[in-house]
Amino acid sequence: MTEMEEEGLSSVDLDHRVSPAPEPSVQLSSPETQGEAHPPPAVQTENDPGVPPSTGPKVNRWITALDHFKMRRFFVLRPGTLNQAIEDIKSLVNQEEDGNVNGVWLMAEVDHWNNEKERLVLLTDHCLLICKYDFMMLNCEQIQRVPLNFIDRISHGGFSFPKQSLLLREGEGVRVFWDRLREPSFTSKWNPFATDLPFVTFTYHPVRNTNDTFAVLCEILDFRQQLKEASEKAHALKPVPGKANGILVLNQPLQIDAYVGLMSSIGNQNKLGYSLARGNVGF
Repeated sequence: MTEMEEEGLSSVDLDHRVSPAPEPSVQLSSPETQGEAHPPPAVQTENDPGVPPSTGPKVNRWITALDHFKMRRFFVLRPGTLNQAIEDIKSLVNQEEDGNVNGVWLMAEVDHWNNEKERLVLLTDHCLLICKYDFMMLNCEQIQRVPLNFIDRISHGGFSFPKQSLLLREGEGVRVFWDRLREPSFTSKWNPFATDLPFVTFTYHPVRNTNDTFAVLCEILDFRQQLKEASEKAHALKPVPGKANGILVLNQPLQIDAYVGLMSSIGNQNKLGYSLARGNVGF
């Protein structure tokens, strides 16, 4: 073997020994070093280059956009609509019979068949006004007046149904009674259009969380407190003869004697009791 051949063989051997360069770095790297070099997916953000975007924020953004789209369908959210409705109803207030307006709330009434209905509620010096207002046509269709000195009980809490009922309702509500001695008749209980029941039930309006303004207008806790104080004042100023005066406030489930409620389920799911835009038709 010549001298040149020996030099060639030796160079090949040296290259072979130097080639496995990555092995020392792998053997010397500790778990902490590996964690720093490859951060976990939870720390990565969508702004980092080369990092795939997280699916969580996208889902949240889609849900938020969908909820925002659903909320915009309520006519009460149209600019100026709520102010116009309040002014229209205030113009119908009888100063001699009702007095001054002390509070306004936007709530949902839940009837004895579990149907939701959009309502504007006004508290005056002498009466509780429950108004059915068409926010699409800007027209007050009905006003129910309840004298404050007739209100004798306020119940608040979650909703409950009979054991055999197929219905469920989440959230809390407040129920106002104005004739403690009179119980609803059998005919009224089974009549979905009955209006002679001696109580009314309210719960939160769906647009409650839209902004701070609607959060205040839809707050039933504030409504309950102001109604209690106004009713106590009305009882003191104008007591009802032959009737125990005073307000009884109870924290208890609000019973709804409905069992199947197919129509209420369909109506509540599609918000038929609200002024809502429904494609090319709003009602």
